[in-house]
Amino acid sequence: RDCAVRKIIELKGISRTYGNGSQARTVLKNVDLTIAAGEMVAIIGASGSGKSTLMNIMGCLDVPDKGDYFINGQNAAHLSPDELARTRREHIGFIFQRYHLIPDLSALGNVEIPAIYANSERGSRRMYATALLGRLGLKGREHHKPSELSGGQQQRVSIARALINGGEIILADEPTGALDSQSGLEVLAILSELNRHGHTVVMVTHDMAVARHAKRIIELRDGEIISDSGSCVSVTKTWRQTNSIRQSYWQTLFDRTRESLQMALKAMNAHRLRTTLTMIGIIFGIAAVVTVVALGEGAKQKTLEEIKILGTNVVRIYPGRDFFDDSVESIRTLIPADADALAKQGFVDSVSPEVSTSDNIRFLGKSAMASINGVGREHFRVKGIELLQGTTFRDERNALQEVIIDENTRKAIFDDAGLQALGQIILLGSVPARVVGIARSSDYSDMPNRITVWMPYSTVMYRIVGKPVLSSISVRLKDNVNNEAAISAISQLLTRRHGVKDFQVYNFEQIKKSVERTSMTFSILILMVASISLMIGSIGVMNIMLVSVTERTHEIGVRMAVGARYSDIMQQFIIEAVLVCLIGGALGIALSYATGMLFTALGDEMFTVIYSWQPAVTAFFCSTLIGMIFGYLPARKAARMDPIISLASE
Repeated sequence: RDCAVRKIIELKGISRTYGNGSQARTVLKNVDLTIAAGEMVAIIGASGSGKSTLMNIMGCLDVPDKGDYFINGQNAAHLSPDELARTRREHIGFIFQRYHLIPDLSALGNVEIPAIYANSERGSRRMYATALLGRLGLKGREHHKPSELSGGQQQRVSIARALINGGEIILADEPTGALDSQSGLEVLAILSELNRHGHTVVMVTHDMAVARHAKRIIELRDGEIISDSGSCVSVTKTWRQTNSIRQSYWQTLFDRTRESLQMALKAMNAHRLRTTLTMIGIIFGIAAVVTVVALGEGAKQKTLEEIKILGTNVVRIYPGRDFFDDSVESIRTLIPADADALAKQGFVDSVSPEVSTSDNIRFLGKSAMASINGVGREHFRVKGIELLQGTTFRDERNALQEVIIDENTRKAIFDDAGLQALGQIILLGSVPARVVGIARSSDYSDMPNRITVWMPYSTVMYRIVGKPVLSSISVRLKDNVNNEAAISAISQLLTRRHGVKDFQVYNFEQIKKSVERTSMTFSILILMVASISLMIGSIGVMNIMLVSVTERTHEIGVRMAVGARYSDIMQQFIIEAVLVCLIGGALGIALSYATGMLFTALGDEMFTVIYSWQPAVTAFFCSTLIGMIFGYLPARKAARMDPIISLASE
């Protein structure tokens, strides 16, 4: 039939078939229907007649297999899912038989959802939602959850939700089916009042008593319209958009994010045990990563400090073309004149010729095996050894019989006798020498059965060893000197002097670099092992989020029905996954620091823990990234759900 008034809904040749092949069932067959703006229409029919499918197509929840569906002149049959969602937000309000309220939200929160998706300004939408609930007899019940409301009250909340964005078209599916008689009459009275105010109301019902409240009744049977009573009406009061205040993109994004965050927190709180178990993998994974990095850094710094004590700017020169040269004794080796030549170089701070041997040290009947080092006057500066008492040698070249002992020697030889060590004469092998100084013991040369003493290198060469050659030369470089360039210059100088390269140059800087490389290699290896636990935790997050999507299928359908976009549903679940990982990451970092404090409190020198902000920030970033990556698939699954199937999953 033809209507002269504005057509708000127009269906042309609409058909809908479910299933495939032999199981296919045609629910709607070439339906033609026009509804004018301001009409109140009831669609009746027996169960399976196609009336609910027809309403779902009119409500842009479903799409026909063929035919065209125009709403306000726009062909909705050709719209994308997000465009259909926009149509639902801006033009359609749903009233369902089972109310379809989100149980974790208050009445006010349920009413506000469509307005949030429609980018309404927060203050105005909250005021309007409160006013709608008051107008529908729910003043004072705004903050009650659905479980705290009666069936009639829940349906009123559903009506308020349908009106929050204006509700140009109100689609009511069995609006009184779950209500007692009195509540049903009250809901029908509200729908009639809305129609008098210009809203187009379409009811789907199987109850003729309910259908008689409409001005027009359409009957379906086996997917076809068999009767259509009434005619297009001309209304004096037309529908006008209300609550049309819109806000900026950023404020809208903030509101949608906040609402998603609140829902995520409520979902996590509702399943606290499951959420905690999910977080455990992330907590221990992040804690393991941060702790491993801190332990690796601590071990590296401790090793480097020990090397620094030895002197990273100290170069040692040994005789022979390499460390396994059998001809050391037959070639011209290092001599004191080489040390003198090196001391004149501009990049050299100090030089010490060295001759090493070992022999017994004796004093007043006491005897011990000692490491005897023949060195130059600058040896203690070169090696950074502190003199506790006395002075260094008066002369290093004239084989003076002077000796500097370390603390261990003093304790072993002189403590029991109660004598001052300085000035005493001790025997080193068969050579007597006067004690002129006491040096701090070295942590790197001490052994339980050996002690260390130092004599002028000339004394050891001529009086003890009997050879005019050096065991080694130690060179301390000036600060800020490039080690590699200095080593190259030393090699060139000695090669020119000897005519051949019959020496080896050794630098602790090489050890430092080797330690750093080795430390990094082990840190990466252990970090990879620690990352496995993090990956397991991440997979746990994805699995739990998939379970959450399954449990909240109905909620997803409700949100889609009231106008949620694909991106809104994606955001909802990604935020929840990210939140789980962020909290887990923060707790993991805290656990790592607590572990470090425990190591420190135990005073175990084997474990040195050095934390820095970079690993913590990186771990926090990784936990966020994990949430986004492993939350994507569940979120995508949720966003691609069919709203009809989702709503039916309750």
